[in-house]
Amino acid sequence: MSALFELWIIVTLLAATFQTVRFMLQKQLATATLSAAGATFSRFVYSAPFILVLLLVYMAATGVALPAIAPSFWAYGLAGGTAQITATVCVVLLFKQRNFAVGITFKKTEVIQTVLVGFVVLGEGVSAMGFVAIALGVAGLLLLSGGPEAKGLHLSDFRNRAAGLGIASGFLFAISAVCYRGATQGVAAEDPILRAGVTLAVVVLMQTLIMLVWLRAREPGEIARVWDARKVAVWIGLTSMGGSFCWFVAFAVQNAAYVKALGQVELILSVAASTLFFHEKISNREWAGIVVLMASIVLLVLVA
Repeated sequence: MSALFELWIIVTLLAATFQTVRFMLQKQLATATLSAAGATFSRFVYSAPFILVLLLVYMAATGVALPAIAPSFWAYGLAGGTAQITATVCVVLLFKQRNFAVGITFKKTEVIQTVLVGFVVLGEGVSAMGFVAIALGVAGLLLLSGGPEAKGLHLSDFRNRAAGLGIASGFLFAISAVCYRGATQGVAAEDPILRAGVTLAVVVLMQTLIMLVWLRAREPGEIARVWDARKVAVWIGLTSMGGSFCWFVAFAVQNAAYVKALGQVELILSVAASTLFFHEKISNREWAGIVVLMASIVLLVLVA
């Protein structure tokens, strides 16, 4: 049990690091070369071959056969994969509206939204301190939503495009995390790495096919541009593979809520990336929003 406990912590920290680098590369491509959908597609199409090879090598090295898959696996995998596609498009579009750190902070509202959805839809109880944490998170979102030049806190700030994209991405990433947890449990294998590898391989193939159909129908020529951008996009594929594999291993051995909570370290990494690599200025208001939202998430994790 202790070995698994250590495993999910290590792979979650690795996943957050890989994901930060991948979003940095997607921001670069979406700003200079590709559309938001094209930048999203690049993470799936360039990671799929690496994931399949990695799974086959692991199965050959361990001498295991492809495990049985429960019918529920396909529903969970498709729902999670579709939610992740849409969430990633929202985040890449958000990067065009606001700086990198603010975009990632908006994305991380998935922790708060998961609790709210559980309370509203499933009737799961939330303690008084839980509501305090949620209220604190709303204040942090208001600070971020208004933009660097806004004065005061107004609910109307939530109506702007950046806030809508950020909150939507957090909600969709929350759905994908829970669905991926369900999908890994539908793989009949004790080995968490095998369960994660099979789930990841199937989901990424689904996502690649979905995006191929979408781009072919809605954005003619974008697939060719994704190929032309391969010198950068292939690194998106590699970091996506590393990050996704680590997330899936973590989901295979630990509750998704705990994994997402530890994954908040991505906020710290995003601030470093925003200031050191993109040389973006974070306003005092945005700093305040990031700090308040981080405090809300930490408090929510402690009282959950």
